[in-house]
Amino acid sequence: MFDEMTFAKVVGGFCGSLLVYMLGVWAAEELYHVGGGHGDHHDFAYVIEVEDDEGGAEEEAAPVDFATVFASADIGKGERVWGKCRACHKLEDGANGTGPYLSGVVGRDIGAAGGFNYSGALNEAGDVWTPENLNAFLENPKGWAPGTSMSFAGLKALEDRANLIAFLQNQGS
Repeated sequence: MFDEMTFAKVVGGFCGSLLVYMLGVWAAEELYHVGGGHGDHHDFAYVIEVEDDEGGAEEEAAPVDFATVFASADIGKGERVWGKCRACHKLEDGANGTGPYLSGVVGRDIGAAGGFNYSGALNEAGDVWTPENLNAFLENPKGWAPGTSMSFAGLKALEDRANLIAFLQNQGS
């Protein structure tokens, strides 16, 4: 059943299919290739002229004030951000985990969670966990309190920090 003629037909079919595929790739490359490479140059049919704006193109956005963002913080979104914290912290008063409990943390003295052994770096960074201090700490814990044992990298988005602080402000006493 599988003789030389059948084998020749299979090989011929494969080579023919490969040839059709290669010709299709070549044709598509010629039709859709736009500039660059192989030394060929294509002129574009339609060029859009853009007027240069003196200084308007590279204006930096004004930095957003934390107090403004914090005033419109969403507690529900803060609860979702809290999911990143709950691996090490608890909201129950006095229930320390890997980190200190966070019930009533906003307005509490820094390093004052009973029963938690702090590293000492936090006490040098500030006195009270104000929303502004929490914002700075949550943005970059190791940068705000060098030597802290908190291994969390921080929350880069200002809105996430504001929402989390608003959520924590409504927890505990």
